[in-house]
Amino acid sequence: MATAHDELLIGLVSISDRASRGVYEDRGIPALEEWFGRALASPWRMVTRLIPDEQPVIEAALRELADTEGCHLILTTGGTGPAPRDVTPEATLAIADKVMPGFGEQMRQVSLKFVPTAILSRQVAVVRRGALIINLPGQPRAIRETLEGLKDESGKTAVNGIFAAVPYCIDLIGGPYIETHEEVVKAFRPGSAIRPKQKS
Repeated sequence: MATAHDELLIGLVSISDRASRGVYEDRGIPALEEWFGRALASPWRMVTRLIPDEQPVIEAALRELADTEGCHLILTTGGTGPAPRDVTPEATLAIADKVMPGFGEQMRQVSLKFVPTAILSRQVAVVRRGALIINLPGQPRAIRETLEGLKDESGKTAVNGIFAAVPYCIDLIGGPYIETHEEVVKAFRPGSAIRPKQKS
């Protein structure tokens, strides 16, 4: 069982045929790195993978990050639409121990506030061993919106993003205790699961 002082290890996987071949620059991993730099108040580091839209390759990367690297949280970007080569959800479900459907439901709920085509997204989330694995959208703005949620003009949260639930989920599967900068995203935990703030 992890302690409050353990470092959160995040695996970031960008899934794109063209970006993996160097045809264009990947934008998903830099967007996630920037977001976590603003959002997390507790120690973290990341490992990254840039891979093509090939189901066996995606499955192998997710297994490696969960089983060998020991990531607590793994986020993918790309490959979640209805096109023939969009196979990220299939690969994610193939290596899952448990499916966490609420994450996909909420991501679509957030994105539908902006574009009707969000209904075409097939993002899923699963648990494999001690890792929470979540499929995110591919565009940086959509990544931020689904993680952070929507705020009204006063800055109050109007629609919760999915990251509000991630720290408690990681608590429950044995990972480190994650603290956030509440002006970016406030982690929600039941009162009995909240620990005293760690001094920096």
